[in-house]
Amino acid sequence: MNPATAIFEAERPKLTALCYRMLGERAGAEDAVQDTWLRWSRIDPGAIDNPAAWLRRTATHIAIDALRAARVKRDAYPGPWLPEPLFAAEAEAAGARFEIAQECELALLWAMERLSAAERAAFILREAFDAGYDEIAATLGKSEAACRQLVSRAHRRLQESGPRFDAPDGQVRELIARFLSAVAADDFEAARQLLAPGAVALSDGGRKASAALRPLVGAQDILTVFASVMRRSGAATDWRLGVVEVNGAPALVRWLGGRIDFVLTLAPDASGRIAWLYIMRNPDKLPVAAYQ
Repeated sequence: MNPATAIFEAERPKLTALCYRMLGERAGAEDAVQDTWLRWSRIDPGAIDNPAAWLRRTATHIAIDALRAARVKRDAYPGPWLPEPLFAAEAEAAGARFEIAQECELALLWAMERLSAAERAAFILREAFDAGYDEIAATLGKSEAACRQLVSRAHRRLQESGPRFDAPDGQVRELIARFLSAVAADDFEAARQLLAPGAVALSDGGRKASAALRPLVGAQDILTVFASVMRRSGAATDWRLGVVEVNGAPALVRWLGGRIDFVLTLAPDASGRIAWLYIMRNPDKLPVAAYQ
């Protein structure tokens, strides 16, 4: 392996994690990293003082352009667009690059969709990669003061989104189990008590699987749909449920006929009640392998 390739491969896991956080898509992240490699392969690495910073800056520019293009498509998406989940087993199979990318929780990825591309990039570079404001300014072509404002604004908007992004795994796992048990038992009151007053459930079917085409808001809306899903599940004989690690946090998975049918995870609010539910049903965003 020549020195230039060795430098790039050493940075590839971090670049993949950066681009995944920017785009919320595995394939999009890999494409952005490949484009970064193509640009890197055309220059003389010896002329670069800080290769890691150059690669981060280049990958960020490519990801910003890809995000802006992707948002045009997401605006026309059938129903809520949700970021693509990364299973722990899937990340391990793909190697270190996706093991690092998998550390970003789905609730945070979803909340970052409401940030501008510049806010998202500044926040990710600062909080996930500990980049200095001088590097962020050089990357975004803005002053350091402006970049500080971008990061501060991103923090504020993420805090206003509702769910927590730092809930302990044990708390999430317990909430999943209690919510599922209440819904399965048709115990509406017990399930309602677990939900925050303004709880939001989002499901992504991509018009390829049954899913709500709008956000479900409030206990009545959410529980009516979940009860229906559980009743339909009960009619089948080849399904099972299990809790696995997705994006570094517990998630409920339903296998149907040996394949993953849906992924559900949640995030609590400050009071410990469920503020946000994520249900992925789009087969294009679910792994082919079962990872049972």
